[in-house]
Amino acid sequence: MEDLIRRLLVELGEDPGREGLVRTPQRVSKALTFLTSGYGADIDAILNNALFTVDYNEMVIVKDIDFYSLCEHHLLPFFGKCHVAYIPRRQVIGLSKIPRLVDVYARRLQIQERMTNQIAETILEKIDPLGVAVVCESTHLCMSMRGVEKHNSFAVTSAMLGIFRDNARTRMEFLELIRHRSDIPQGIPAGAGLTCVND
Repeated sequence: MEDLIRRLLVELGEDPGREGLVRTPQRVSKALTFLTSGYGADIDAILNNALFTVDYNEMVIVKDIDFYSLCEHHLLPFFGKCHVAYIPRRQVIGLSKIPRLVDVYARRLQIQERMTNQIAETILEKIDPLGVAVVCESTHLCMSMRGVEKHNSFAVTSAMLGIFRDNARTRMEFLELIRHRSDIPQGIPAGAGLTCVND
């Protein structure tokens, strides 16, 4: 991969031997390995037997889960918040496992629609709840940095399975509970500077 990145730098008209670029191929290779680590993830190992039989049949919600992913069309980031809910039938899943599950699917070359479905379908498969709901809201740099260049837009996708699809009241309760949330992050935080050079 590092040779490919060096060739790309040359094609762009850059000197890969320039001081600021000498270690760029290694950095990019390392970053891409991390950002696509979801391909090698073992879902069962991540859940690590954190499934518990509990007499509880009300809604469980984990909201405002930060995620960062790469658009499979342009390899540009999209990032935002994911909200996950389910209604247990027999089992619940350890709460910390839900953000880890989101990371598994975010750390792949993705489209937001597929990622949303994958999260919902995995929870449905693993704990057989009465229903699962997932909403993802994100900013896509392929829309704000290039193409239409709409800087303040963000995309919302949802997957509603089981009772969340079949029962409007349950669905609306979930949507109301996640409505009060922090704003989707827009752009790069101030002061980001060149801190990535040390990575």
